[in-house]
Amino acid sequence: MSPDRLAVRKTYKLYVNGAFPRSESGRTYEVTDAKGAFLANAAWASRKDARDAVVAARGAFAKWSGATAYNRGQVLYRVAEVMEGRHAQFCEEVAAGEGLSSSRARAAVDAAIDRWVWYAGWTDKLGAVLGGANPVAGPYFDFSLPEPTGVVAVLAPQRSSLLGLVSVLAPVLAGGNTAVVVSSKARPLPAVTLGEVLATSDVPGGVVNLLTGDAAEIGPWLAEHDDVDAIDLAGAPADRAMELERLAAGSIKRVLRPAPEEPDWSADPGLTRLTPFLETKTVWHPIGL
Repeated sequence: MSPDRLAVRKTYKLYVNGAFPRSESGRTYEVTDAKGAFLANAAWASRKDARDAVVAARGAFAKWSGATAYNRGQVLYRVAEVMEGRHAQFCEEVAAGEGLSSSRARAAVDAAIDRWVWYAGWTDKLGAVLGGANPVAGPYFDFSLPEPTGVVAVLAPQRSSLLGLVSVLAPVLAGGNTAVVVSSKARPLPAVTLGEVLATSDVPGGVVNLLTGDAAEIGPWLAEHDDVDAIDLAGAPADRAMELERLAAGSIKRVLRPAPEEPDWSADPGLTRLTPFLETKTVWHPIGL
């Protein structure tokens, strides 16, 4: 930037229902890099923003869960393609927010893109791996099939602003669920940029809704919301996780508890984040003569 130009300071918005609204509260907060230098302003999501995000996720659930598994895989792969085109921007944001060297930031971004590809490949294989035909004593076929749970609230990891975020969001989508995500408070810029990627890829509006702000504030509202079917507490404050579980119990949500320590998000993810947000439907069908 030329030294005689004024900096264009950005104020990033939320990503809800395929659009970029301001927080209805009008609140924002400053985002700084790892050394404390100003980067941008981000919207501070309110309770109404969280409710609007849940409404959007519920509205998008039928279309997303009703799409073929192969089509969902294509859409997730498209997210990886668009992220690849914005590779440099993601590297810059991850390096600034997490205080990483350029090579380590590049490795984190590469791993995040690869993670989308990995989960895209799983969408049409879940039925074969997690379902099957059950032996029964009688003239019936009996099949067990995995189905999505519904609307999943995700408290994204606080330290790993992109790779951790993708590692908790992609499996939710791969299983056919829709998501309301609360990003890392201190490092929200990769999440905001991911929202721009989702908006310009083939992900239908409402399938992913990204809220920036404080997970300690927004988490309880999502945990007690009756129209949220499950919640991932990966980025929940350590001293609030038990409280969030108790709030979630009021509406009998599925809860994925946080690990005692933030995991190594670059490790092979396996199916451990896919299966918690899948239901098993068993179907009986008479054998025709």
